[in-house]
Amino acid sequence: MKRTFDVIFGLAALTVLMAPMILVAVLVKLSSPGPVLYWSNRVGQANRIFKMPKFRSMQMDAPNLATHLLIDSSRWISPIGAFLRKTSIDELPQLWSIVKGDMSLVGPRPALYNQHDLIEMRTQAEVHKLMPGLTGWAQVNGRDAITIAEKVRFDEEYLQKRSFVFDLWILLLTFSSVIRRVGVSH
Repeated sequence: MKRTFDVIFGLAALTVLMAPMILVAVLVKLSSPGPVLYWSNRVGQANRIFKMPKFRSMQMDAPNLATHLLIDSSRWISPIGAFLRKTSIDELPQLWSIVKGDMSLVGPRPALYNQHDLIEMRTQAEVHKLMPGLTGWAQVNGRDAITIAEKVRFDEEYLQKRSFVFDLWILLLTFSSVIRRVGVSH
């Protein structure tokens, strides 16, 4: 049921959001040199690496690190990047990853391939068995404002509580957080 919901919701969202996504793509292209999409190597289910798309919000020469690890991350943000991140619009291309089957709407956020501490902690907690999500329990409980250990604790709690109703609750909380711009790093 979860996969069916992911595909139907993902296709519907892509259809509804296609025109705004094209506009964002044009704005990204006009605001800084480089491709519109950034394809990031991420850790998926069973610690398998997959390519996850995002609208590019960073300059082309930005280091390949999690934003919270960058010294003066604002130095690397593209002219439109701060807006894309504050509004979470940069995440919209991940709907493709959901339809394709690399991600789910709800699950632990996929780690960067080089976030070894997060990957190891998730593996020990058996969270790596889950499909990564566009949003998750950790995102609605602090997102970038919580430690890696806290993220894994929330991911583990999601592993224990997961259900269709819990996923719907997380989606509702995510929508509320995005509208209020809660916990977004930029």
